[in-house]
Amino acid sequence: MNKRRILLLSALLLLSPAQNPLQAGENHETGRNIYNFRCYFCHGYSGDARTLATTYLDPKPRNFRTTAPDELAPERMIAAIRHGVPKTAMMGFETILTGEEIQAVAGFVREEFMVKKAENTRYHIPANGWDHHDRYAEAFPFARGEIPMDRPDEELTPSQQRGKVLYLNACISCHDWGKVERNEPVWESRAVSYPRGGFTPGEEKEPKPDAISGASVYARHDRAPVLEGQIDAIVRQGEGLFQKNCAFCHAADGTGKNWIGQFLEPHPRNLTDPAFMGSQTAQSLARTIASGLPGTSMPAWNEVLNPSEITAIVTYIDRAFHRVAPTPP
Repeated sequence: MNKRRILLLSALLLLSPAQNPLQAGENHETGRNIYNFRCYFCHGYSGDARTLATTYLDPKPRNFRTTAPDELAPERMIAAIRHGVPKTAMMGFETILTGEEIQAVAGFVREEFMVKKAENTRYHIPANGWDHHDRYAEAFPFARGEIPMDRPDEELTPSQQRGKVLYLNACISCHDWGKVERNEPVWESRAVSYPRGGFTPGEEKEPKPDAISGASVYARHDRAPVLEGQIDAIVRQGEGLFQKNCAFCHAADGTGKNWIGQFLEPHPRNLTDPAFMGSQTAQSLARTIASGLPGTSMPAWNEVLNPSEITAIVTYIDRAFHRVAPTPP
């Protein structure tokens, strides 16, 4: 996909307060709640797009903290939330959010991140299941970018060394980016929810349990199945495409039971479930991949994958996860 940079003169400067559809402060907390539930895992809790999803998506999610208000008109924000943005992972929320909710979340993003450059409410609170979050304090300097990730271990204190290990083994799955002194990473990271190191067809993944964060309940679903016997070239092609594109939500084993998959609502389809797969044909799966599913996080891939690539993914699903009924004549 080609990245497109859209530069617009903001109509906000030409509107009176009564005409401005995103009045500051109106429904602000409603917008915050919607953002924190629907938008954070791509755009980041504080709108800076420093997320795991950003490392896999192209074009990348918008960084609102570096977007000046006069670069993005309010009406365009509302249209993007309502209808999505073609050739990106930005889905449309018209069937999920009401018009008032769309205006509320757009107004929140504009005021909180684009204007104030503010830090959003924190996620790691007891209400979200993070009791005694300070027990992870040794990893905080790496999550905040206070200590570069590529600083040699011999220059770190014992506490900082433990914090770096904890960050790489657990925190990095969500925080993802740490500060570095050089442009390229020089450390080895281990994924607890997604094969961050990339995927090579036929290569086995061996995630190790993470006793500190408990994330191992998801890690086992990020092992791609090992295909036995003779493997056709189209299956290998589909394997690579699925693991590089689809596994982020559906999990490497097709169950949708990885960390991201379980966090999305509705959950991504379990492609190993006989109750669901029994009703699917090669044509219906290909159509879903190409066109997406309204009201879910399943985007349309027809602008990203060509028909032969979609066919390869369906063939891989049939081979690796569950037999797919042939398309009726």
